[in-house]
Amino acid sequence: MLKLSGVSKIHQAGEVQTRALDRIDLEIEAGEYVAITGPSGCGKSTLLSLLGLLDVPSQGQYLFDGQDVSGWSEARLNRLRRGRIGFIFQSFNLIDELNVFENVELALEYTGTGGRERRARVQAMLERLGVAHRAKHKPSQLSGGQQQRVAIARALVAGPALLLADDPTGNLDTAHGDEVMRMLRTINAEGTTVVMVTHSPSHAAQASRTLDLLDGRIVVDAEKAA
Repeated sequence: MLKLSGVSKIHQAGEVQTRALDRIDLEIEAGEYVAITGPSGCGKSTLLSLLGLLDVPSQGQYLFDGQDVSGWSEARLNRLRRGRIGFIFQSFNLIDELNVFENVELALEYTGTGGRERRARVQAMLERLGVAHRAKHKPSQLSGGQQQRVAIARALVAGPALLLADDPTGNLDTAHGDEVMRMLRTINAEGTTVVMVTHSPSHAAQASRTLDLLDGRIVVDAEKAA
């Protein structure tokens, strides 16, 4: 599904170059559950952004479903990304001015889904995540755990094949964090490919495969024994 060959990401600030990723070779098959770990600044979030087509490599090749997207424009990447990739962030990234229903519906606005079907899908996803009773509330009226459920609903409502989660439990207490991890396992068991950045060894251990990054390189690539 995803294949990186010799991928590097270099940030330029004046005459100073910072190599966030250094010649990464990586393949992720459809249906995998992959955890990315490593110290702060090792390139975890950069790798996730590249996998999610939010950024492009400075060097190397990235194949997404067999298509080389390395040199694509932002507009073209956005068209490919739409409806196929869902994102969950540590900070939830909900829009304060919109209510819960509108935040989730926003993920379907540009997919060509008709209004009636959009509303039905949003309602079904809110019910599945246990926040349908909060549909008219604004994000500021929700607990952290409820906000993350809404963010997961928004990520899943378009039925993406790939779900990317950037430290999704980082702003949650233990109970709500464990709840999010259960949701991710269920989502993966239903066939969605999940790639998650985490600082928690116990959460990483729940994935079927773990990538440890250090200084922009993969130093460990370990699959969990069946």
